[in-house]
Amino acid sequence: MSDTDVKDRLLDAALIHVPFDGWSEATFSAAIRDAGIDRAVARAACPRGAVDLALAYHERGDAQMLARLAETDLTAMRYRDRVALAVRYRLEAAEDKELVRRGTTLFSLPVYAPDGARAIWNTCDKIWTALGDTSDDINWYTKRATLSGVYGATVLFWLGDDSFEHQATWSFLDRRIDDVMRIEKFKASVRDNKALSSLLAAPMAVLGKIRAPGKGAPEGGWPGRWNSRG
Repeated sequence: MSDTDVKDRLLDAALIHVPFDGWSEATFSAAIRDAGIDRAVARAACPRGAVDLALAYHERGDAQMLARLAETDLTAMRYRDRVALAVRYRLEAAEDKELVRRGTTLFSLPVYAPDGARAIWNTCDKIWTALGDTSDDINWYTKRATLSGVYGATVLFWLGDDSFEHQATWSFLDRRIDDVMRIEKFKASVRDNKALSSLLAAPMAVLGKIRAPGKGAPEGGWPGRWNSRG
């Protein structure tokens, strides 16, 4: 049995315990017991215990979102609506709000905050990639950073939303996406303005050397690369 299979079994067993004990050592121990997996094998698959299970749960949600997007005809939709739909699909992949709430609590701890930020970044990267983003410069980063902010804010709003079928959340999401679109329009207006373009020529030349991560980039390294050629 592979580490992935072990992690999947542990995650399935853990979900019933998370609402009560959080993504904790108690939950991890209960999952080991319920799944009937040797503790040493479980630790080999999840060295950090429930933290690794929480990240696996997040990745499972990402996979469900991507599968649903692949089955949806997006051709008639505006691009901003495709982005909003992807975020909505990602939230709807959650089986229980309490699982997400407990994860938010876990990844708000300073020691795990980088893991939480990386998980959100990866989700947004998957959204942009699935929607056909081909940017290979600084825009690769700004798109993902901006969407990460939108996604994080929407998750927090959604956790407290008790409106019918989460209509308040989807309205909130639409407003945030509109804000992003206004930023993109402003960036375009700056590029089209000769005076501003001349003024910002030097910093834009520097930013123009930043490139998106190349294929085959080392696992766990910093994303992106610097193009030293003028």
